[in-house]
Amino acid sequence: MAIVDKHKLLEQVEARSELTLELGCGARKRDPKAIGIDALDHEAVDIVGDVLDVLRQLPDDAVASVSSYHFVEHVEDIEGLMRELARVIRPGGKLLFVAPHFSNPYYYSDYTHQRPFGLYSFSYLAEDRLFSRRVHNYQQLNAFEIQAVKLIFKSPRPFYVRYGLKRIWQLLFNLNTYLMEFYEENLCYLFPCYEVRYQLVKKGGDSPA
Repeated sequence: MAIVDKHKLLEQVEARSELTLELGCGARKRDPKAIGIDALDHEAVDIVGDVLDVLRQLPDDAVASVSSYHFVEHVEDIEGLMRELARVIRPGGKLLFVAPHFSNPYYYSDYTHQRPFGLYSFSYLAEDRLFSRRVHNYQQLNAFEIQAVKLIFKSPRPFYVRYGLKRIWQLLFNLNTYLMEFYEENLCYLFPCYEVRYQLVKKGGDSPA
């Protein structure tokens, strides 16, 4: 699909010292300072186009941070996305993904979803020193290191009582990585998790605090 740069931001990339991107931002950007990229033209979107195509327009090591909220589950070529992000994010740059957990029953209602995610999903695509369970990195994608993973428990409106109960589960299961791994192996279908939050850093620079 054609790229529509609504504010001519691609021409200004090299002049920005702290370039931040929000992928698949939809109708609302979480970070108002970020450049919002989406295939659908909403008011909050700065660049309309396929995310991979837009990333290919950026120079190497140009981006300080990238975030996405419920976008990555729509991506068919996840390995291609990680390669492009590894190219455009500078050493020490930050990467944030929030995606549905595989036990989330609402995940399967959306036919545009390509895949759900679990604790170890990005352990196949980045260096993981957090978890006891070791997994394969099939494509040797090791440009990033996983800094943190968090299980998020919640219920959508109007289920406020359930939401409060699930916040207690969230506090419990995120106490340490042992409990996170125990939960996902043994309890995830008894107490479904809504989403997973991943924080990664591009290797080769000073790790962010």
